[in-house]
Amino acid sequence: MPSRDNYIKRSSGILMPIYSLPSPYGIGTLGAAARNFVDFLAEAGQSWWQILPVGPTSYGDSPYQSPSTFAGNPYFIDPDLLVEDGLLTEEEIAARYWGSDPARVDYGAQYENRYILLQQATLRGWERDKTAVDAFVAQNAAWLPDYALFMALKRHFGMTCWLEWPDEDARLRKAEALEKYREELAEDIRLFTYIQYLFFKQWNALREYAHEKGIGIIGDMPIYVALDSVDVWANPDCFQLDEKGFPTDVSGVPPDYFSEDGQLWGNPLYNYEKMAQDGYGWWIRRVEGATKIYDIIRIDHFRGFAAYWSVPYGEKTAKNGKWVTGPGMSLVGVLRDWFHQIRFIAEDLGFPSPDVVKLLEDSGFPGMKVLEFAFDARDSSNYLPHTYNKNCICYAGTHDNETLAGWIQEVDPADLNKAVAYLGLNEEEGYVWGMLRGGMGSVANLFVTQMQDYLELDNSARMNTPGVAAGNWQWRMLPDAITPELTEKIATLTAMYDR
Repeated sequence: MPSRDNYIKRSSGILMPIYSLPSPYGIGTLGAAARNFVDFLAEAGQSWWQILPVGPTSYGDSPYQSPSTFAGNPYFIDPDLLVEDGLLTEEEIAARYWGSDPARVDYGAQYENRYILLQQATLRGWERDKTAVDAFVAQNAAWLPDYALFMALKRHFGMTCWLEWPDEDARLRKAEALEKYREELAEDIRLFTYIQYLFFKQWNALREYAHEKGIGIIGDMPIYVALDSVDVWANPDCFQLDEKGFPTDVSGVPPDYFSEDGQLWGNPLYNYEKMAQDGYGWWIRRVEGATKIYDIIRIDHFRGFAAYWSVPYGEKTAKNGKWVTGPGMSLVGVLRDWFHQIRFIAEDLGFPSPDVVKLLEDSGFPGMKVLEFAFDARDSSNYLPHTYNKNCICYAGTHDNETLAGWIQEVDPADLNKAVAYLGLNEEEGYVWGMLRGGMGSVANLFVTQMQDYLELDNSARMNTPGVAAGNWQWRMLPDAITPELTEKIATLTAMYDR
């Protein structure tokens, strides 16, 4: 196979979730603040904006547990753009409550208020935009009708998990039941269809704007989908389920750096044997959907394609799981060879077992190196920059890690001393900026860090703490956080290392 060392040119980017953008509406949106952030990236010499999954969120607010792997998050639809489009009035928006803290997302306020406005926009726009909506539905026929019906049914049954719906015929997708509910729930089906039309209309405009500014979008594709999702409900044969639709085994990871009990994710596991029978068609459709949003796809938990941790359904922790061999190159090769217009990043973090190392090598995908993992004083590390090859992505930290400032404050002093000696950290430059310099100066083709690191924020701005259920996915950047001085400082560092 030809070398792919330079398939991502030497460059850098910033990790900043959509929800973390400033806006008057309690959460980041696809409107003016998103365009302003694109402008900042371009002025700071960046080439990439990395975001987290943009699907709808549910219980726990995690972007990695969405009711659809294809749909867009209704909360990200920008109200100001809807006013410009004649779908809402400023008075209607001003009447809604979006939360009291501009630095945190209040998801309860979003849930209570956002759909009221989107219902009003649908009433005004459904007939007006009928031709465009019909075309959008036709283009997304593989997932959108099922999604709109699924969400309408969830509303009808009190937003409970589909496994708890009292109508078993609806739960098990009996044709007569689905037809009945399509008629009975037609209004809500229109709502969830039109919401997706609005999301992708705004997303496509933002992505085009980013491309005009020379900014590409890197997005995350979680390896698993949520149990309470249309993906599982509509494709039960693709998952390890019993005859009633309940999982037989679920996902997780064994005890590790983050948790002594491991992490019990609870996602249903794939029936790879069944999926292979049609050449992994479900996966091809899934990645094709992701190409409509992202320019580079970061495959989260890539090691799960080599081997995955299988936990019996009903276990309280992930301790009692077992490793099961995954599909390997039989699936990864299909995705690599099918999608020539998209590039992939493999999230290969964790213990570099031989099967994962070989799968990464065979795929040609760049893996990940995390600076915060590099300086364990007790051991040598393959995350130290001098060990990199070019075909990798260097991250200061990911969405699951501490901010750099938080890491510096809380890491074992021996580990910090190792970083100080290795990178030449000093008070004059600042330890955070010395860490950023270390990543920028590495040979990795791409360097990415969180926006919080350039703002030198501590762990109060951390995105996610694995294994902790509450308080995640809430941090937001304040409107005046980015200054011309900061933009110039980032641009200077980026230029210095030819990124």
